[in-house]
Amino acid sequence: MKKTLLITGGAGFIGSHVVRLFVNKYPDYQIVNLDALTYAGNLENLKDIENAPNYTFVKEDITNAEGISSLFQQYKFDGVIHLAAESHVDRSIVDPNAFINTNVMGTANLLNAARELWNGDYEGKLFYHISTDEVYGSLGDTGFFLETTSYDPQSPYSASKAASDHLVRAYGNTYNMPFVVTNCSNNYGQNQFPEKLIPLFINNIRNKKPLPVYGDGKYTRDWLYVVDHARAIDTVYHNGKQGETYNIGGFNEWQNIELIKVLCTQMDEKLGRQEGESAELITYVKDRPGHDRRYAIDANKIKNELGWEPSVTFEEGLSKTIDWYLENQEWLDHVTSGDYQKYYEKQYS
Repeated sequence: MKKTLLITGGAGFIGSHVVRLFVNKYPDYQIVNLDALTYAGNLENLKDIENAPNYTFVKEDITNAEGISSLFQQYKFDGVIHLAAESHVDRSIVDPNAFINTNVMGTANLLNAARELWNGDYEGKLFYHISTDEVYGSLGDTGFFLETTSYDPQSPYSASKAASDHLVRAYGNTYNMPFVVTNCSNNYGQNQFPEKLIPLFINNIRNKKPLPVYGDGKYTRDWLYVVDHARAIDTVYHNGKQGETYNIGGFNEWQNIELIKVLCTQMDEKLGRQEGESAELITYVKDRPGHDRRYAIDANKIKNELGWEPSVTFEEGLSKTIDWYLENQEWLDHVTSGDYQKYYEKQYS
C-alpha cells in the first residue's frame, strides 16, 4: 500500500463520508477507521465499503492512551485525519467532562502516539485535525470568521475543541510535527444522527411532531453539505500547506427559522401535504444557555489557494438530504430505537 491512514470517528456522520471517499478514491491507501461506537457512531453508515480490501475497522476509544499507542505501532500510520469528537452543544451543557475527556485528552493521546511512532522522521507524515467554527465565538450582524479570527468559545463543546486546536498547533511548534487544521461550519446531509436540527425536523415532520425552535429562531449559521466537506478534507489532506489553517464553509448563511420554513415547504411537496401544513408544527421553546447568535465563515482561502468550493446550493443539498431520509426509513428506525448499536456485534463477532 502507498500510504496507511488513520481516520478517527470514521463511523460518525462526517467521518463515514470521509472514509467512503478515501476508500473508493484511493485503492492504494490502506484506510483504518477507528471509532468507539458511542451513540453517534454507526457502522451501518459504511455497509457499502465494509468488505473493501483497503479498509479496516478498529473499535477503540481515543481516550485509551495505551490502546491508541499500540494501534500506531501496529499499523505504522503515515497520516491521521482526526474527526472523533463529542460534538453536540446541548450534551456538552449537561456533561462537560465527557467533552473535555474525549476532545482534549483524546486528541493529546493521538498526538503523543504519532510523535512516538514518527520519532522526528516526518517525511510524508501529516496530522490533520478537523475542528469547528464555534471556537471563534459569536458574530454580530456583520462580518465573517477568518482563519486569523481570535478564539472566543462560548460553550463547553467549543471550549474543548478550541483546546484541542491549540494542542495540535503546540505540537507543531514544539516538536515540528507536520499538521493542518480546518474549521468547518454546520454540516448537513445523509447519515446524520437525528439529534441535530435538520434530521430531527425531517423525522418530526414525517411523524407530525412539534418542531422545537430555540428563542426567536433568528440564530444564524452557515451550512455545509457533508459530501462537499469530505471533498474539502481530501483537498486539504493532499494539497494543503503544512502548519496552515483553512476555514471550510458553504457560502450559505441562514437564520434557523428561515431554514426551517424552506425545510417545511420541501417536506410538504415531497409528502404530498398541503402547503403550510408542516410549518404549523413550529413550536418556539426556551432558549438554551450560552447560545451563540451568529456564525459565518469566510471560506475564500481554501477556494482561492486550493480550488475547492461547494458543489450544490443549499436548496439542492437539502432536497437530496430529505430524499435520503425518506428513502432510508429502516436506517432512521434503527438509529431512533438504538438497534444500530447491535450491528457491530452482528458483523464483527
